[in-house]
Amino acid sequence: MPNIKSAKKRVKVIETKTLQNKMFKTQLRTVIKKFNAAVESGNKEEAAAAYKLAVKKIDQAAMRGTIHTNKAARHKSQFTLKLNNM
Repeated sequence: MPNIKSAKKRVKVIETKTLQNKMFKTQLRTVIKKFNAAVESGNKEEAAAAYKLAVKKIDQAAMRGTIHTNKAARHKSQFTLKLNNM
Protein backbone atom coordinates (compact mmCIF):
# COMPACT_ATOMS: atom_id res chain seq x y z
CA MET A 1 0.00 0.00 0.00
CA PRO A 2 1.27 3.46 -0.86
CA ASN A 3 2.02 5.93 1.90
CA ILE A 4 2.33 9.10 -0.16
CA LYS A 5 -0.84 11.03 -0.92
CA SER A 6 -0.18 11.30 -4.66
CA ALA A 7 0.53 7.57 -4.88
CA LYS A 8 -2.76 6.82 -3.11
CA LYS A 9 -4.56 9.01 -5.65
CA ARG A 10 -2.85 7.22 -8.55
CA VAL A 11 -4.08 3.87 -7.22
CA LYS A 12 -7.67 5.16 -7.16
CA VAL A 13 -7.36 6.68 -10.64
CA ILE A 14 -5.88 3.48 -12.07
CA GLU A 15 -8.74 1.41 -10.61
CA THR A 16 -11.26 3.73 -12.25
CA LYS A 17 -9.47 3.67 -15.62
CA THR A 18 -9.13 -0.12 -15.48
CA LEU A 19 -12.87 -0.47 -14.91
CA GLN A 20 -13.63 1.87 -17.83
CA ASN A 21 -11.28 -0.07 -20.12
CA LYS A 22 -12.89 -3.38 -19.14
CA MET A 23 -16.34 -2.00 -19.84
CA PHE A 24 -15.27 -0.65 -23.22
CA LYS A 25 -13.54 -3.90 -24.25
CA THR A 26 -16.59 -5.92 -23.24
CA GLN A 27 -18.83 -3.65 -25.27
CA LEU A 28 -16.49 -3.97 -28.26
CA ARG A 29 -16.50 -7.77 -28.08
CA THR A 30 -20.31 -7.80 -27.86
CA VAL A 31 -20.65 -5.61 -30.96
CA ILE A 32 -18.25 -7.86 -32.88
CA LYS A 33 -20.19 -10.98 -31.86
CA LYS A 34 -23.46 -9.37 -32.98
CA PHE A 35 -21.94 -8.59 -36.38
CA ASN A 36 -20.67 -12.15 -36.79
CA ALA A 37 -24.08 -13.52 -35.77
CA ALA A 38 -25.80 -11.26 -38.32
CA VAL A 39 -23.45 -12.48 -41.06
CA GLU A 40 -24.07 -16.11 -40.09
CA SER A 41 -27.84 -15.61 -40.17
CA GLY A 42 -27.60 -14.25 -43.73
CA ASN A 43 -29.66 -11.12 -43.10
CA LYS A 44 -28.05 -8.45 -45.29
CA GLU A 45 -29.73 -5.38 -43.72
CA GLU A 46 -29.07 -6.51 -40.17
CA ALA A 47 -25.45 -7.30 -41.06
CA ALA A 48 -25.00 -3.88 -42.66
CA ALA A 49 -26.30 -2.11 -39.56
CA ALA A 50 -24.14 -4.27 -37.29
CA TYR A 51 -21.14 -3.61 -39.56
CA LYS A 52 -21.58 0.15 -39.27
CA LEU A 53 -21.71 -0.05 -35.46
CA ALA A 54 -18.77 -2.47 -35.27
CA VAL A 55 -16.54 -0.25 -37.41
CA LYS A 56 -17.47 2.76 -35.29
CA LYS A 57 -16.59 0.96 -32.04
CA ILE A 58 -13.33 -0.38 -33.50
CA ASP A 59 -12.31 3.13 -34.56
CA GLN A 60 -13.11 4.43 -31.08
CA ALA A 61 -11.06 1.64 -29.49
CA ALA A 62 -8.09 2.43 -31.72
CA MET A 63 -8.37 6.13 -30.96
CA ARG A 64 -8.46 5.45 -27.20
CA GLY A 65 -5.47 3.13 -27.44
CA THR A 66 -7.48 0.13 -26.25
CA ILE A 67 -6.45 -1.81 -29.34
CA HIS A 68 -3.60 -1.20 -31.76
CA THR A 69 -4.35 0.74 -34.93
CA ASN A 70 -3.12 -2.11 -37.15
CA LYS A 71 -5.44 -4.53 -35.35
CA ALA A 72 -8.32 -2.14 -35.90
CA ALA A 73 -7.53 -1.88 -39.61
CA ARG A 74 -7.27 -5.67 -39.89
CA HIS A 75 -10.64 -6.20 -38.21
CA LYS A 76 -12.33 -3.58 -40.38
CA SER A 77 -10.90 -5.18 -43.50
CA GLN A 78 -12.06 -8.65 -42.44
CA PHE A 79 -15.54 -7.36 -41.62
CA THR A 80 -15.79 -5.58 -44.97
CA LEU A 81 -14.86 -8.78 -46.79
CA LYS A 82 -17.43 -10.77 -44.81
CA LEU A 83 -20.15 -8.25 -45.58
CA ASN A 84 -19.29 -8.05 -49.29
CA ASN A 85 -19.17 -11.85 -49.67
CA MET A 86 -22.69 -12.31 -48.28
